[in-house]
Amino acid sequence: MEAKCNLILDSCCDLPYQILDRPGVEVLRFPYIQEGVEYIDDMYFESTPKQFFAMMRDKKSGYPSTAQIPLPAIEGAFRRALESGVPTVYLGFSSGLSGTFETCRMLAENLSAEYPQGELHVVDTLLASVAEGLLVYEALNQREKGLTATEMVEWVKEARFFVNAQFMVDDLSALERGGRIPGNVAKAGAMLDVKPMLGFDLEGKLALTGVVRGRKKGIKQLISFYSKNHDTNHPVHQVITANADCPRDADKLCDGLKKDDESVFVLQSSVGPVIGSHVGPDMLAVVFWGHDRRNEISVADRIARKVKGI
Repeated sequence: MEAKCNLILDSCCDLPYQILDRPGVEVLRFPYIQEGVEYIDDMYFESTPKQFFAMMRDKKSGYPSTAQIPLPAIEGAFRRALESGVPTVYLGFSSGLSGTFETCRMLAENLSAEYPQGELHVVDTLLASVAEGLLVYEALNQREKGLTATEMVEWVKEARFFVNAQFMVDDLSALERGGRIPGNVAKAGAMLDVKPMLGFDLEGKLALTGVVRGRKKGIKQLISFYSKNHDTNHPVHQVITANADCPRDADKLCDGLKKDDESVFVLQSSVGPVIGSHVGPDMLAVVFWGHDRRNEISVADRIARKVKGI
């Protein structure tokens, strides 16, 4: 079936570049800076996770930093989409973690006056890394099944809340440096010598979901999280795992998931340099289709969302 819409994605979905390399799909690349030199996240096309995380492990190299996608790169992709005449949907990295989405939204709005006949939709995935990747992976499938651009927008706005994700970081120092979590939380984690377990809230921000002592228990917790929350209504259960240069632990996680559920299909990926700059080496993640996360929020948060009109 011929696709009825094109997609613009970004490199923070942390999927292998081979999966995204197809007609009608363009990928915006986030930059990162290492030792004063700016690089583009090429999804390990010309490098390897081991090379990148070796630099992070080497304290002499200093820690990498990240930046928003350059405006000319976004504008170029948007103009190509509008000039193509094919309705296009941009699925963006969470606005809760980067200002890039808001830049994209405003640019698309400005370009709409210049291209009144064009159709370009900008959608916030409210997700990051392979959680965003799972949504993107299925969006590619739905595109091939014939969803129109308008239908794709509605599908993403609903489907993003059924992406269940949990990841374990070795420590919180990298996230603290990037301003993604408060300093007092990072210090408490270091003092207690625990492995933090993280996920995403409904606004696309990081949320602390628990702590464990030791990586072995952390892997068991990731498997348990999948076991308790995955969608049981499908004969094949799609899971994506990601690791930040800890492939042996990733294999243990994969084996544990398959032992827990024989019907599971696991796609293994690596954490990219942009996400990796914030989570540090040895992060391990599991994402899958599961229950509606909107049903988990507390009474207080439900009231707050109602007040905000969400």
